[in-house]
Amino acid sequence: MSTKINLKNTPMGFQTIINNGRHSILGDEPVPSKGTDLGFSPPDLILSSLGMCKVATVRYIARKKGWAIGDVEAELEQQVKRGPAGEISSHVTVAIRIEGDLTEEQRKELIREADACYIHRMINGEWMIESATELDSATKTAGQNLGL
Repeated sequence: MSTKINLKNTPMGFQTIINNGRHSILGDEPVPSKGTDLGFSPPDLILSSLGMCKVATVRYIARKKGWAIGDVEAELEQQVKRGPAGEISSHVTVAIRIEGDLTEEQRKELIREADACYIHRMINGEWMIESATELDSATKTAGQNLGL
């Protein structure tokens, strides 16, 4: 499964238009980092992706099993530590609330499934991130056609 994201950084703070070809959102940095704080920061976006995957997985499994649920809420918090050699370690806590008349076992199963969501497994999996290269004219033109 391939995902492509196009980004355009503007001169205002660190405002970045993030586009997937269908939808756009605004990313930025907080004011203390010289941003304008008008959009999600990069850590916000990572936690948002993980949290959305978890709550969507809860709803998917509940529907699949025919369990009636109401709202599904999640709260994620990330603590980042930097080591002496510049390495970074992150600790993320997740709390999920599921509305509905469920047994304790059903709730536990839905939360177990949330921890097996695609993004959770992807983050825990192996990553090979290539070094950035210069964006060529053909690729840039394609991005401009997407409104960037």
